[in-house]
Amino acid sequence: MIKWLNGLQPFGALLLRLVLGTSMIFHGYSKVVPHGGLEHHAHFVASLGLPYWLGYVSAITEFAGGILLILGLLTHLVAFMVAINMLVAIAMVNRHHGYPGSEYSLALFVIALMLTFYGPGTAALDRKLNLA
Repeated sequence: MIKWLNGLQPFGALLLRLVLGTSMIFHGYSKVVPHGGLEHHAHFVASLGLPYWLGYVSAITEFAGGILLILGLLTHLVAFMVAINMLVAIAMVNRHHGYPGSEYSLALFVIALMLTFYGPGTAALDRKLNLA
């Protein structure tokens, strides 16, 4: 049974990429697409005591990074950036709500770390372009 499950690992990596990428696009869309969305998010990030420009990095990491994760392109780098983004969200925003308010960000953080360490799997553009 172990060999059978090991054969499914590429599908597991694909599912993790799809789930994390979709979640990032969903949450990043409102920070990037509407007029003034980037500016608004940058102000929010600055209100947390972080540099203003990190708001731009955060929003673009979520939206563009989500697209790249779904495609399986630059997976290690993007997953690492998403992991940092989620770690900052946990430390600066979610911690005030305790564990129940942090568990979603924590799950996304762990998925991003897994993809950082494991890679995109075989069904990814990284593999087709010999980037992984």
